[in-house]
Amino acid sequence: QVQLVESGGGLVQPGGSLRLSCAASGFTLDYYAIGWFRQAPGKEREGVSCISSNDGSTYYADSVKGRFTISRDNAKNTVYLQMNSLKPEDTAVYYCAARGAPVCLLGRRGYDYWGQGTQVTVSS
Repeated sequence: QVQLVESGGGLVQPGGSLRLSCAASGFTLDYYAIGWFRQAPGKEREGVSCISSNDGSTYYADSVKGRFTISRDNAKNTVYLQMNSLKPEDTAVYYCAARGAPVCLLGRRGYDYWGQGTQVTVSS
C-alpha cells in the first residue's frame, strides 16, 4: 500500500523550531520529487518547499526562505522539513506529497501521493 506519513508537528513558541518528517511506504522515494505544503484555516493549500529527485535542487516559498530547510534521506525513504524561527503565521496543517517526476513544483498540481498532514501551531 502506497502511503506517506508526516510526523513531527506540535505546539511551539514563536522563534522556536520543529522538524517534520515524511516517511514513505509501499514505494521508493528515490525517483520522486517531494513537496511540502501547508493549509491554514480558511486559506488555500500553498507550497512551502520542494526537493527534486534528479539533482537534489530545492525551492522555497518567499515566506519561508532562510528559515526552512528541506532535505531527503533516500536510505531511510524519508524527507525532512527543518523549520526554524517559527512565526504565528506558520501555523497550519503541513502535508507532504510525492511527484513521479524528477523536478519538483511548488504548485499543488502534478503530485501523485499525499499524506494526511501534521498540525503545526506557533503560539505563546
